Amino acid sequence: MANTKSAKKRIRQNERRRIRNRGVRSKVRSAVKLARAATGAEMRASIADAIRSLDKAVSKGVLHRNTAARKKSALARRLATAPR
Repeated sequence: MANTKSAKKRIRQNERRRIRNRGVRSKVRSAVKLARAATGAEMRASIADAIRSLDKAVSKGVLHRNTAARKKSALARRLATAPR
C-alpha cells in the first residue's frame, strides 16, 4: 500500500480517471457495435456517430489515435462495400 502522501493522492486520481475512462470507452463500444449492426439508410448516420465518439475518446486520451484510426477505417470499408 502507498506510504507517502503523494502516492495516496495518485491512487485517488487514478481511480477517478479509471471510472471516467470506463464510461467513455463503454459509449465508444456501444456506438461501434450499433454501427456494425446497422443496415440500409441508418448505416451512414450510425457510422458517422461512431466515428464522432471515437474521435472524442482520442481527444480525451482514453483511446490511442491509431486504435481509433483502425476502427474508423474498418467502419469506412464496411460502408463502402455495403449495397446501396
